[in-house]
Amino acid sequence: MKIGFDNEKYLSMQSAHIRERINQFDNKLYLEFGGKLFDDYHASRVLPGFQPDSKLRLLKQLADQAEIVIVISAGDIEKNKVRGDLGITYDSDVLRLREEFIRSGLYVGSVVITQYSGQPSADLFKTRLERLGIKVYLHYIIPGYPSNVPLIVSDEGYGKNDYIETTRPLVVITAPGPGSGKMATCLSQLYHEHKRGIRAGYAKFETFPIWNIPLKHPVNLAYEAATADLNDVNMIDPFHLEAYGETTVNYNRDVEIFPVLSATFKRIYGENPYKSPTDMGVNMAGNCICDDEICREASRQEIIRRYYDAMGRLLAGSCTEEEVFKIEMLMNQAGITVHDRSVVDAALERAEESNAPAAALELQDGRIITGGTSDLLGASAALLLNALKELAGIEHARHVISPEAIEPIQKLKVNYLGSKNPRLHTDEVLIALSVSAATDETAQLALDQLPKLKGCQAHTSVMVSSVDIKQFKKLSIQATFEPKYEKKAVFFSETGV
Repeated sequence: MKIGFDNEKYLSMQSAHIRERINQFDNKLYLEFGGKLFDDYHASRVLPGFQPDSKLRLLKQLADQAEIVIVISAGDIEKNKVRGDLGITYDSDVLRLREEFIRSGLYVGSVVITQYSGQPSADLFKTRLERLGIKVYLHYIIPGYPSNVPLIVSDEGYGKNDYIETTRPLVVITAPGPGSGKMATCLSQLYHEHKRGIRAGYAKFETFPIWNIPLKHPVNLAYEAATADLNDVNMIDPFHLEAYGETTVNYNRDVEIFPVLSATFKRIYGENPYKSPTDMGVNMAGNCICDDEICREASRQEIIRRYYDAMGRLLAGSCTEEEVFKIEMLMNQAGITVHDRSVVDAALERAEESNAPAAALELQDGRIITGGTSDLLGASAALLLNALKELAGIEHARHVISPEAIEPIQKLKVNYLGSKNPRLHTDEVLIALSVSAATDETAQLALDQLPKLKGCQAHTSVMVSSVDIKQFKKLSIQATFEPKYEKKAVFFSETGV
């Protein structure tokens, strides 16, 4: 994979910059930590070379100074809000995050339940955490938040919130997802610290948008595509431009809330230490792009992938037309169409030729491999086998899995498990290949090529089952799917059976 981002430079610069920010205050910094910590795959896709666990590695470099506080909204607990990427509720993810942090050698001080107003589910969750020996604090709903600054910054506002006891100079405020109350938690702590005679600081750490690259750079457009459902809009930071005469990029929510934040800081400190939303950030990612064109092309591909994802969700009834329209607008701004994704035309051409569902995959060296539907294999499974054969230098006519080995699996699916589709999915074909590899060196050679599929691009001519989608993700294949079903049906099975 071509590299466009220097990850080691990023870790070094980022940790040093955060330490600098800690020293600007009374050795106490509340750092609002946005985005995903363990699996930031969006960043790794648009900034090739960025490792998905970079933020976690960064925190590990600061482990001696850092304490983590996890916040969750009482409303999200009450609604059983689910993380779409993991399929687990926010309250379950709090426990998952805590375990992951501790396993990584990081100190987790407590959990804060925000926007609390006596929700029964929040009470049950608080009791559960306390039984596990976890400190829990409550932060309450404040009338008129965030605009009623005199009330918010008073004993009847932030003053009613529990003071979070912390012991380390860097307090990282993180959450299972957006809207959990990270910023409000930081500001509440600033108020309480000030009452205790400590001039604590606040900073914001989010990778996107990248403030020191152009507004319409494909990396920043890809961020807008990723947050199209939130209607986030990148914009020039007008406060930074006025204060410094320097053009920087931020996004609308931070720019819109800045006057309120400024008034809040002034009410707490008597002054605002920041002249702009950009000043509040500590992100160094823009300084670590080492090949701009590689990152541009990776981001253009990400925008197209986001478009196909939105179209698929629109077909399933879980996305609005407005979200699709926004991504189409971003594609226009980036000067791209779906045909700039080479696997799209390759998959559609193979499907037209065979009059059946087909798939295409682009290897790292640019070779395009296709796969079609047969009596034994689905298009995705056939594509996977063909790609492995190509990488291993095995003739495509050579069977690495004998039809005799596939038949018993089909019989199991249809006769015993009630499946209407006898064709093998990608997970089943990999299991069959693994079994064959025990006695066949050629099958083992094909199996050994699996790591080389990481980062490859793929497209299918129809929507595929959730089984195949998950398998593509596990193999780190960046796949898109034509927004139509193989057969017209009111109900589309998640398993494709």
